[in-house]
Amino acid sequence: MPVREITILLADDHTVVRQGLARLLEAESGFKVIGQAENGREAVSMVAEYNPDIILMDISMPLLNGIEAARQIKKMAPEAKIIILSMHSHDRYISELFCTGISGYLLKSASSKDIINAIHEVVKGGTYISPSISKRLIEEYVCMKKNVSGQDRYAKLSNREREIFQLVSEGRTNSEISDILCISPSTVKTHRTHIMEKLDLKNVFQLVQYAIHIGVVDVDSYSSG
Repeated sequence: MPVREITILLADDHTVVRQGLARLLEAESGFKVIGQAENGREAVSMVAEYNPDIILMDISMPLLNGIEAARQIKKMAPEAKIIILSMHSHDRYISELFCTGISGYLLKSASSKDIINAIHEVVKGGTYISPSISKRLIEEYVCMKKNVSGQDRYAKLSNREREIFQLVSEGRTNSEISDILCISPSTVKTHRTHIMEKLDLKNVFQLVQYAIHIGVVDVDSYSSG
């Protein structure tokens, strides 16, 4: 009897990265890439449509970052197995991501063998952390209490505010955000006011700087645009 293939969804805003990963994974016996998403919002929709075994996802993506996409995916499909594949360790988010329910965290510097091993481990119900991330870091951050110090202002934002925070940082207007989230422009404006107050920011320029600093958006998005 043939063994069922492991279905994989890739989510990364860089086409070259997605294509490279797809070639790597398709060359592995028993793996099948069934979809590629270029932003977090598309990833959430594709999970609902294709129900993949594994979601291999970046953090810094437009429209909806990997952190919020993972939260929405796990709420919609608790059995979904998510592996974060990021350029940086994003230390401050490791705890939040694992408490959200992701199954693995890999750096993009990981070898192809590490990525393949991670998928096999996660499919079996295990957890996989990139060897590049130290044991001390894991012990300090994985599933510790969310009672973070007041310096972590981002943690004060609600899920909806986090969505709007990212869209504002990407330069979206209130009208555009209204269309994307299917809410009224006045509701968007109210959320923006609350976001600025909670983050103690004075203007959009400071908001963009903060978004880049915490890794919610990629600085490359601005240098290339």
